[in-house]
Amino acid sequence: MDSNDTNEPDVARPVLEGPDIARVLTRIAHEIVERAKGADDVVLLGIPTRGVFLARRLAEKLEEITGRKIPVGSLDITMYRDDLRMHPPRALARTEIPGDGIDGRLVVLVDDVLFSGRTIRAALDGLNDIGRPRAVQLAVLVDRGHRELPIRADYVGKNLPTSLRETVKVQLAEEDGRDAVLLGAKPASA
Repeated sequence: MDSNDTNEPDVARPVLEGPDIARVLTRIAHEIVERAKGADDVVLLGIPTRGVFLARRLAEKLEEITGRKIPVGSLDITMYRDDLRMHPPRALARTEIPGDGIDGRLVVLVDDVLFSGRTIRAALDGLNDIGRPRAVQLAVLVDRGHRELPIRADYVGKNLPTSLRETVKVQLAEEDGRDAVLLGAKPASA
């Protein structure tokens, strides 16, 4: 979420495409099952927008592996961001917590891109207002580096070293009509 900057389609090059993303999510699902010893108490919370779609896809993969439905929801972090006053107002997304809540559960936050770490810090603050999980882990499709806070992902689809002059844009079929991760140059005005 930190780095879904707009970039020109003709300048961006794909670093992951649909089959790659599906394969990465399958691997992450297997890693979650292994680390969580079966994923009995796992709850997935996606960070809007694309993190929610990724969380739903992960839940489907986890169900295929475990044979059980995995609770999945969303966590809007808008009001917990530390940059609200620096950007124009934005619409709030929905926070949907599964019926059994998160208390005592292993919550896996799911996001598309890990960049500065500020989105995840906001998500951790938001979780405090909802309940008290047993543990919190982080799954991201792409880790592009450049952390400003001491945050790291437990599950990473692809480590993608970038310069600050580059953008990483995740496209998902549910929102964008196709699955891809694009690497491009920041527009000169940025």
